[in-house]
Amino acid sequence: MSIQKTSTNVSPRAIHRSVPPLWHSYLKLARMHTWPAGTLLFFLPCTWALTMSAYTSGLPPKHLFIQGLGCLLMCTVRHSAACIWNDICDRDFDRKIERTKTRPIASGIISVSSALLFLAVNCIIYLAMLAQAGREAMNFGIIGLFTFEMIYPISKRFTNWPQAWLGVDCAWGVPIAWAINHETMNWEIVFILMVGITCWAIHFDTVYACQDRQEDAQVGVRSCALLFGNYVRPILALFSTAFIASLAYAAYLNRQGPLYYIIAVLGSALHLVWQFASSDDWEKDGGRIFKSNGDLGYIVLAGMLCDYAYKVAV
Repeated sequence: MSIQKTSTNVSPRAIHRSVPPLWHSYLKLARMHTWPAGTLLFFLPCTWALTMSAYTSGLPPKHLFIQGLGCLLMCTVRHSAACIWNDICDRDFDRKIERTKTRPIASGIISVSSALLFLAVNCIIYLAMLAQAGREAMNFGIIGLFTFEMIYPISKRFTNWPQAWLGVDCAWGVPIAWAINHETMNWEIVFILMVGITCWAIHFDTVYACQDRQEDAQVGVRSCALLFGNYVRPILALFSTAFIASLAYAAYLNRQGPLYYIIAVLGSALHLVWQFASSDDWEKDGGRIFKSNGDLGYIVLAGMLCDYAYKVAV
């Protein structure tokens, strides 16, 4: 009796079809395959500052829309540059963590030298966009690009507070956006907004980091999720409360109307309550809760825009 052997050979054409094209790996490196997730965390603080500054300056809606579109493009490129640099710095860590070991640099699909060239292209595009926003906005943008965004990935090695570095990086869009509409900076409002956004970023990025707590501890990555330990929920509740308080105080300083308080302040407070109530296991649900903060950002923006529209209409 003859036994038929099943061939285990795979044709080269089949292998070629199973490997994604190189351009797709570059999109993944820049996180464009998940756009606008991630970009929103840079873009939304910019739009908050734009809308609040437009509220006081009486900027026409058409100009505000154009500025918002420009900020969306800038923040997309800025976020891509930040992700490329992050993956360059974290490539050795990423290879040891299940969730990140398939990233293009960690998996070897894209070399470090190619990633650095891609990073340079993104930085040049970002700086060219900043140049159109005015000298002061460009100066703030350059400071943010070459300090906070460069330091954030490295900060995981020397501090337990990398989420705070990320928070300041996200908040740095506020002075950039404010400078677009005003020749003089209202530092009191800008500072309060930056503090609040930093607290918000510590909240959502610590929730995200909870997914990798065990592996991070094994490979030596530091984070607020590890620092806070079993007290992560009550500590993040305090940061969330500080974020809501900063939204309210910034509104008071900017003389916002009731729609801001009802939608932006109360709405975002209720959303944060939902985030805490919807899951007891952030190691499992951290990614979902993290992504929901994009919705929270939209709630804040909706309150600001409604208040702005009401003032313009009246």
